[in-house]
Amino acid sequence: MELVVEFLNTLDERTFSRHGENHVPADRLEGPETAKALRTALREALSGDAPDLSAYPLRLEVGATGELRLTAHTGTPQLDAVLEAVATSVAQGDWKRLKLCAAPDCRWAFHDTSRSGRGRWCDMEVCGNRHKTRTYRERRQQAK
Repeated sequence: MELVVEFLNTLDERTFSRHGENHVPADRLEGPETAKALRTALREALSGDAPDLSAYPLRLEVGATGELRLTAHTGTPQLDAVLEAVATSVAQGDWKRLKLCAAPDCRWAFHDTSRSGRGRWCDMEVCGNRHKTRTYRERRQQAK
């Protein structure tokens, strides 16, 4: 799962400020356009959209000791590893725990390790706190 999170976070869309430090959005993925297209499609899937993933087929193959495994054959070993990790996380039911931060000025990918599986923010102390503080202030303003 960590490989998939790292791959998704090669696109840093964070634009908020914290402790005087401004996050500047950046794309750190240097590679073929297929990799960027896959990253975009996976981020869309996490957002609830239905991207076209037909360009990334998986095959069921028999390993040397007779075990079955899903394999990708994109021609790029690193991209194959990401696709295989995604397929494994889907098969194991872990994909539903992979999320994008609910903060619109963040959208950082994270693995939700909360007991309920309902985590919304990549970091409760940063994005969660900013959201809760903002809604608290809005309620106080409306009460005046």
